[in-house]
Amino acid sequence: MKFTFVYAGWEGSANDCRVFTTALETPRLEFPHPPPGKYYVVDSGYPTRDGYLTPFKGERYHLNDYRGRRNQPRSTKELFNHRYSSLRNVIERSFGALKNRFPILRKMPPFAFRKQALIVIACCAVHNFIRDHQIADKNLAHYANPNMTAATHTSAAIDDEGPSDRVAEINIIKKNIANQLARDNQLPPI
Repeated sequence: MKFTFVYAGWEGSANDCRVFTTALETPRLEFPHPPPGKYYVVDSGYPTRDGYLTPFKGERYHLNDYRGRRNQPRSTKELFNHRYSSLRNVIERSFGALKNRFPILRKMPPFAFRKQALIVIACCAVHNFIRDHQIADKNLAHYANPNMTAATHTSAAIDDEGPSDRVAEINIIKKNIANQLARDNQLPPI
């Protein structure tokens, strides 16, 4: 539960996908793209791109949708989305731990905008330092619990972008991952 990239300095009303796309497409920011064969999970509103997986659209998606014995995944796409949502929940819990540790992030004083951005970066750096040095941390112990469901934030959807053959290839990879999960859980393939 560490932060690998912090891009502070956008207004709170900025669209998450716009911030993400700018980070990806601005070489000087040195965004740490996933290595070949690895993937980052991104919000359902983000476009399909190389190295970034979104959930299956039109299927249950949020962890709370799967609470209770009768609400377990019933299809391969739902199983993928459930596992995907579990990974996304780690991201949300990381933000929860950060904001709990540094209350200034929940109610930022009216400092100059640049100073506010630097405070966010400093808080993330201290958070990572604590994680790297395995300092006893009750705050993180609470948020590290995989059964804890953090409040999720979903970005406004935008159309898939990029060459359609690359989008199709990423969708095939997603389908293959889902089918592997299906085999492991005795569900029919897609």
